[in-house]
Amino acid sequence: MQLTRFDRWLREKFVHEIHVYSLRPPEMIPSGIRAEELPDTPGRRFRHRFVARSSKSADALIGQLKEHNQMFTTRVVDRKAWYVPLVAPKDNKSVTWWCAWVLVTAIGVFVATNAIRSLWSNPTFRKNLMESLEIMKG
Repeated sequence: MQLTRFDRWLREKFVHEIHVYSLRPPEMIPSGIRAEELPDTPGRRFRHRFVARSSKSADALIGQLKEHNQMFTTRVVDRKAWYVPLVAPKDNKSVTWWCAWVLVTAIGVFVATNAIRSLWSNPTFRKNLMESLEIMKG
């Protein structure tokens, strides 16, 4: 099913994190950003990675990098957490719709179980059912 607005908010808030790669660190790193220095290997374009868990802090860092004319690139990646497959399944299915269908199914099973139980507790219905089964057996 299509992702709902709530699904997209869940993914943005709890699943995605923004990696900003830069050649040199900015003068000031905004709060909420984790800075990492990448190893110097051949073919690597960027030396610093900044990990932001919120888009506001990433926007503040990107604005600062633009202001100082620094070259950078960004990537949005999934966090490494135990709850990520529950909130954002790999097949892009909606968690909201899955929960809604589970709820509807549970309510249906509850109603059907109560109806069958109330019918079975009625002695007249049980007697008629047993007679019908005897007639069908022959």
